[in-house]
Amino acid sequence: MKKVLFIDRDGTLIVEPADDPQIDSLSKVKFIPGVFTWLGRIARETDYELVMVTNQDGLGTVSFSEETFWPVQNLVADTLAGEGIRFSAIHVDKSFPHENKPTRKPGTGMLTAYFSSEYDLASSFVIGDRLTDVELAKNLGAKGILVNDGSLAGALAEKGLNEHCALITTSWKEIYETVIPSRKATIRRTTKETDISVSVNLNGTGKSNISTGLGFFDHMLDQLARHGLIDLEVTVKGDLHIDEHHTIEDTALALGDAFLQALGNKKGIERYGFCLPERQTGLPAGEAGLPMDDCLAQVAIDFGGRPWLVWDAEFKREKIGEMPTEMFYHFFKSFSDTAKCNLNIKAEGANEHHKIEAIFKAFAKAIKMAVRKDPFNDQLPSTKGML
Repeated sequence: MKKVLFIDRDGTLIVEPADDPQIDSLSKVKFIPGVFTWLGRIARETDYELVMVTNQDGLGTVSFSEETFWPVQNLVADTLAGEGIRFSAIHVDKSFPHENKPTRKPGTGMLTAYFSSEYDLASSFVIGDRLTDVELAKNLGAKGILVNDGSLAGALAEKGLNEHCALITTSWKEIYETVIPSRKATIRRTTKETDISVSVNLNGTGKSNISTGLGFFDHMLDQLARHGLIDLEVTVKGDLHIDEHHTIEDTALALGDAFLQALGNKKGIERYGFCLPERQTGLPAGEAGLPMDDCLAQVAIDFGGRPWLVWDAEFKREKIGEMPTEMFYHFFKSFSDTAKCNLNIKAEGANEHHKIEAIFKAFAKAIKMAVRKDPFNDQLPSTKGML
């Protein structure tokens, strides 16, 4: 089923001055900041159908000539199309408000074709700068996004429209973040040995909140979030009075499971990730890696659905901080098992702290690359037809 973004024009795509709402000349056209970047990303990265829906009071009458409207409309549509933002349909209501025509927003008279089994209106959005746009969302059975600085929040509540409004914002970046498919997952793993909560957002910015009871382990997981540009929350209550084994192993199992769920159907992801691609390092194939002082770490990952770990890293110390070095291998093996991914890890160097930190940073970089969605391709990255 198709999902739709029903998008208003004036005040949403182009600026609508409060003292001159009739945009009837090319000199009045000014695009809303961020619309090219973020609506462009929506057009490239998602399968939403874009539909423009606009009220133009009295269009075609002496008060608003069509000869002044269409040059503006064509400029807006053509400019957006030049940035890859194309509307499958443009619906213009020409009536005055007092006429109360069913074609005028919030009426759905122009949009009856979307009330069919072909469309998933419950997963669709109406984006506009007026309460009537949220009312239209209600009438369609969709969700509304109100382009407003918050000044209409009271009126929205008075009309009982809060439950139909997913977001109030003036930021197209926030609109993008609201309508794109979520890539989040939360896993709760409770055993007699550990109680673990892991939350992952693959569309994050690198924020983390980590508490495992092991300071060095917290530091490594923070590297994963920061350098992988994922948001990560990890809370662990483990049997550290016995030793660190269960805390580290079960955290890795929960973390891998969270990644597996957050990836969803894996359509459009790169699937493969490398610590640094050779083309960025200038090094010969096989010699790329992430350096940290005396150490060099190489990590490659494949979220291909099959767990496997190749590990080529030796540690001479028993512990780094409170984390046993023998658990480094076990952490990545456990992650691989539940994330259902291949991992190939290699590290060399003299300083043990630098060595494992370089591995985690390279691991983060590889994940960042592998989970990235190709904005021009939403296909499953497999010839088998499944991952």
